[in-house]
Amino acid sequence: MTEQTDSHGGQRNAAVRPTRPTPSPAAPPRPRTGDEPDEALPLARGAHTVRPAMSGGVDGPADPPDGEGGVGRAHPPADGPKPAGGTGGERLRFVGAATRRIARGIDLDEIVLGLCRATVPTFADAILVYLRDPLPVGDERPVGPVVLRLRRTDRLPEYARGLGTPETAWGAESLASLPGAPAPADGPGLGLELADAAAERCEVRIGGPLAEVLRGVRPVFGDSSAARAALPELLGADRPVPQQRRTILAPLRGRRRVIGAAVFIRRPDRPAFEGDDLLVAAQLATHTALGVDKAVLYGREVYIADELQRTMLPDSLPQPTGVRLASRYLPAAETARVGGDWYDAIPLPGNRIALVVGDVMGHSMTSAAIMGQLRTTAQTLAGLDLPPQEVLHHLDEQAQRLGSDRMATCLYAVYDPVSHRIVIANAGHPPPIMLHRGGRAEVLRVPPGAPIGVGGVDFEAVELDAPAGATLLLYTDGLVESRIRDVWTGIEQLRERLIDTARLTGPNPPPLEPLCDEVLGMLGPGDRDDDIALLAARFEGIAPSDVAYWFLDPRPQTARQARRLARRALDRWELGELSDAVELLVSEVITNAVRYAERPITLRLLRTNVLRCEVGDDVPQLPRLRQARPSDEGGRGLYLVNKLARRWGATRLSTGKVVWFELALPPRGHSG
Repeated sequence: MTEQTDSHGGQRNAAVRPTRPTPSPAAPPRPRTGDEPDEALPLARGAHTVRPAMSGGVDGPADPPDGEGGVGRAHPPADGPKPAGGTGGERLRFVGAATRRIARGIDLDEIVLGLCRATVPTFADAILVYLRDPLPVGDERPVGPVVLRLRRTDRLPEYARGLGTPETAWGAESLASLPGAPAPADGPGLGLELADAAAERCEVRIGGPLAEVLRGVRPVFGDSSAARAALPELLGADRPVPQQRRTILAPLRGRRRVIGAAVFIRRPDRPAFEGDDLLVAAQLATHTALGVDKAVLYGREVYIADELQRTMLPDSLPQPTGVRLASRYLPAAETARVGGDWYDAIPLPGNRIALVVGDVMGHSMTSAAIMGQLRTTAQTLAGLDLPPQEVLHHLDEQAQRLGSDRMATCLYAVYDPVSHRIVIANAGHPPPIMLHRGGRAEVLRVPPGAPIGVGGVDFEAVELDAPAGATLLLYTDGLVESRIRDVWTGIEQLRERLIDTARLTGPNPPPLEPLCDEVLGMLGPGDRDDDIALLAARFEGIAPSDVAYWFLDPRPQTARQARRLARRALDRWELGELSDAVELLVSEVITNAVRYAERPITLRLLRTNVLRCEVGDDVPQLPRLRQARPSDEGGRGLYLVNKLARRWGATRLSTGKVVWFELALPPRGHSG
């Protein structure tokens, strides 16, 4: 709608202009008198469309007000805007322009707003739109009573401000014709606030007059017997409505059922609605109802896509000792809310963690489904503690089983906070970038490898230093590649962005969350061609002084040796208060390992925010907690571990298994 204002601030010209020459289908034109202008002609001065502030949860997008309080300040002339009408061709052009405006919306509020803006003030002086609450979706069969809720109103400024008494607004004759309306002298200003005073909620009575009108589908004049009984039920029993064909009640019928109603109202100083206006109202109502159906289905699809993408990605990242994590995900666009990009952080035995980022070709439901399968496979393979190159090899085989065209890139890294080393394998993915504590950023030299799904390709892993304070950035190509730059140009820009960000914090590394925001800030308006996954890891490591590690031969006296070594380590760490519990649990776990192991057993103690003990052997079978019978001589070791330890578990490795348990550290100053 285009608008022009005169020097007094009044609205001078407002008309709905068609965007395409092809009009929407409308009723065949009938001969008219030609004394009414169509929607393309100038409106009278002072004609404004105003959306009121609604109560009861109306949540459509607000438009800027014309004046203070959201109401136009211009004084309308006595004759007011004229209705759309004129010749049949003019009416047809109005219907075409209005339906195109309604059809432009994809959101529910946009469609309802399009109806209101297209009809006020060209076709009516006020409109009230009621929709079912809740709106049914697709083939759903609603149960319970039909409830209509006021979704939106629009009206001319004089509706919002009021011009005096009911007689001056609607006319005494119109008010007197309303069943049950008070005498003109008794009604101070009724009807002027109809757009604001109409009932917010209406429960349609089965077999009632409103139900009959809605079931009939066709619009009816307000002075018809059906509408005279239905309007008080819809708007409220004490709301006066102008009569004498100055009101149209139009049911909104979607593809399968009635989903609401629209009420069109004209003032008495404008020409009343005519028979052809019922056809116009029917066209507006039909297009609006179909648009609402479309918007509801679109909203459901958006919800499904968002839920699918959300469940495909981690709800939250783990917080293991020795590393801090942050992540971001951005879809390609509002119309492509799901994609094949993913990231993951998987805790591994020995306080290690696997960092994964991948990208399945495309951004569709199919890509998201394949991504979900590959992510699940990667988690399973990580649980087996396979080397990174072996994980990529098995992912490649899985992609080939899913189909010949299932291709993806992936980067898999394992960080060990004890050794301060990281092992990385790549399958056709952009290389990671390491931001060092001093502000230097480098692109890591990782063998590129072939994408997952190609088949018959070996993957190579490299082991690199991961110094404390360094930050590793894993990302997908959507961050660095677009229509306006190639991938290597984008990688260089990302590296420079990291350097500039680190310069702001001086010698200290930048916080992870703001760092991720700064990285995404490098994207320009034309840089969003693909979805983006970003995973940042800040290496903190575990100091060597907080680690004790031994190899023990599987002999009968190994349990006694393990207790002695554990006691010495606890004394060195000033954790003597935990000696009794640790010696008991270490003895039980070591005894079980000695019974079955053939190669040396490993014992490791780590002091972080908890005390962690790990016992490894070459037997792949995992121990199971069971309830020992009174007559059993054994089977109580894990029962004691389960009772005394803060947490415990067992993980199968490629070379055997690791059984671990954790104990809470005593408060400072209470260690014995």
